[in-house]
Amino acid sequence: MTKREMFAEIRKAVINNAEMVAFIDHEVELLDNKRSASKKPTKTQIQNEGFKATLMAYFTAVDAPKNIKEIQAEVPEMAELTNQRITHLLTDLVKAEVVVKEYVKKVPYFSIAA
Repeated sequence: MTKREMFAEIRKAVINNAEMVAFIDHEVELLDNKRSASKKPTKTQIQNEGFKATLMAYFTAVDAPKNIKEIQAEVPEMAELTNQRITHLLTDLVKAEVVVKEYVKKVPYFSIAA
């Protein structure tokens, strides 16, 4: 149960006590303010968006599915990244349904979605 849900349950229980309801509403408002303040993307998230754009440009230029080793060899920006980071970027693109992942002999190959 989250803090917000807990406050909602407590508010239901003490609905007749105006002072308690005001306190709970204030606490929920503080939670809302905290959430809205943390929406700024981090430096790594901004970098990742650039890498995703590079990957999308690469996939639109090639016509065959590629594995991670091939992507690292053919895309200069990806050569310095680890396999794990490239896998994470590609997984995000697969979840967004702009890239398709298929396995050939247990090796994942990626291509642009049709």
